[in-house]
Amino acid sequence: MKKLGFIGGGNMAEALARGLLARKIFKPADLIVSDVDPPRRRKLARALKVETTADNLVVLRDSAALLIAVKPQNIDDVLSEMAAAMRAPDASVNGPRKSSRPAHKPMPKPLKPADRLFISIAAGITIERMTSALGASARVIRVMPNAPAMVGQGMAALVRAPGASRVDETFALRIFGAVGDAVALADEHLLDAVTALSGSGPAYVYLFVKALADAGISEGLTPELAIRMALQTLRGAEENMRRSPMTAADLIRIVASPGGTTEAALSKFAETRFSAIVADAVHAAAERSRALGRS
Repeated sequence: MKKLGFIGGGNMAEALARGLLARKIFKPADLIVSDVDPPRRRKLARALKVETTADNLVVLRDSAALLIAVKPQNIDDVLSEMAAAMRAPDASVNGPRKSSRPAHKPMPKPLKPADRLFISIAAGITIERMTSALGASARVIRVMPNAPAMVGQGMAALVRAPGASRVDETFALRIFGAVGDAVALADEHLLDAVTALSGSGPAYVYLFVKALADAGISEGLTPELAIRMALQTLRGAEENMRRSPMTAADLIRIVASPGGTTEAALSKFAETRFSAIVADAVHAAAERSRALGRS
């Protein structure tokens, strides 16, 4: 049995697999990836030395845990395929392999939903939607990761279904901790706030850095120097904030000397309701996440 199988071999799946292998949490032989795109499968097999397949049911049969990393619009088809296979005769799950490695002994049937851990990173797909397709007893964990996971600096939050155990939760935290930080939440509704803050948050940071660099350019800096200074300022401030026991407000006061340049800039931020704009933006993203979940 593989320890972890990926349904979908896109960028996030590749980043997670790379992180798990780099941290030696798993070996290549512990992983298997299914993907519909032959060039993608070849790339993953070559770069990560993992088994690949075009057949999702091979991953279902051969993996103790499955990480579902397909687009939200495709997940219903994937869930239906797996649910049907778990209800079908042995041949459905133990049929011909379309794999990069030789066949081995099939897993005995019947296969129950509780026999596998299903971890989904499909945005907006609720636990109820997963368990409705797979069965009420299915061990399901829903995760909201973010794009910086692709450079090992991600932030993920996860919620487990009633059928999943704390051991399952710990397993999932270990996976996403391999590419950054990960937390477990008790309330699935909080994932809308997570989506708005950390899921969409990288775009807000990119926007702020762009605005900061553009402002530097308008004051006479070259584009190359402006973006270099903006990025390093962001990195330094983030590291200082992470290491310091002081609050953000305290750190702001240290930089903002009375009557100085920083105070002048902060006054302009206050005049233009900067904090309120950020709050409104996060709220809009959270509302959109809720709407997508309902649809």
